[in-house]
Amino acid sequence: MYSTNTAKAVGALCSAVCLAACGAAAASPPSAACTSDTGTAALVGGVFQMGEANAYPEESPVREVRVDAFAIDRTEVSNARFAEFVEATGYVTQAERAPDPALHPDVPPEDLKPGSAVFISPLVSGSPQWWQFVEDANWRQPEGPGSSIETRMDHPVAHVSYQDALAFADWAGGDLPTEAEWEYAARGGLLGERFEWGAEPIGEGAAKANTWQGGFPIENTGKDGYIGTAPSGCYEPNGYGLHDMTGNVWEWTHGQFNPQDGNSGVIRGGSYLCAENFCRRYRPAARHPHERDFSTSHVGFRLVYRDRLSQ
Repeated sequence: MYSTNTAKAVGALCSAVCLAACGAAAASPPSAACTSDTGTAALVGGVFQMGEANAYPEESPVREVRVDAFAIDRTEVSNARFAEFVEATGYVTQAERAPDPALHPDVPPEDLKPGSAVFISPLVSGSPQWWQFVEDANWRQPEGPGSSIETRMDHPVAHVSYQDALAFADWAGGDLPTEAEWEYAARGGLLGERFEWGAEPIGEGAAKANTWQGGFPIENTGKDGYIGTAPSGCYEPNGYGLHDMTGNVWEWTHGQFNPQDGNSGVIRGGSYLCAENFCRRYRPAARHPHERDFSTSHVGFRLVYRDRLSQ
């Protein structure tokens, strides 16, 4: 249960996010026509250099890895596409259910409530802690009760756990990518470059991805066109025709960060909360641990298809 102050903060956040979603961000969107859910791209596979040596420790060492041919979604799964899945199956996400006490033995059962983690700026909440657990926040109401995805159906779905993504994949006839498949796709055929677009720093030139501009977590100028999530497919695709492989929302993979912990998953690609002064994981090599049964407002996914060509 969140406090009255948190509830007020969430309400203010909803207003800010809704304004951004309706085009009131600090700058124009990078594309006049964003393209969500535009099918898949077929990748031939092969050998590539996976990892990065001069970044975070979990990204090294750089090693040679081979992946087989596969197809992959050109954009992150949108709210509209996820809604089709829920409508067809009646699926209820983990954020809409109380967490499993067996996975959280240190948390009193009465504190295990349906909900999800929401980013709330310290300027809004008055708290130095920018992540708040908001009861009943989920993919339908991303900022909690009173919020809606009505104007964000073409944005990537968020507040989905690893298990939620797997359930969608089973329905859609796909799978989550391995870390190797994900990074191979994110690199877009570029060899040894730090970013999916090449070497140019993210703050130079035209907007390249949906990230945080300014000093995190206080000031986001919205220079790239959006304050929160952006519609899928607004920024220029990489060399394989894939949009938003870095930035916008983190993406689930089959990776396991801690081999001794089955609930320790791996997300890739960074999000709209990654800034030059914090996170800096809007790179193909970037990886981060995330509890598989937990969801947040900046984690989504896309699928791979190992038995079919692009469509």
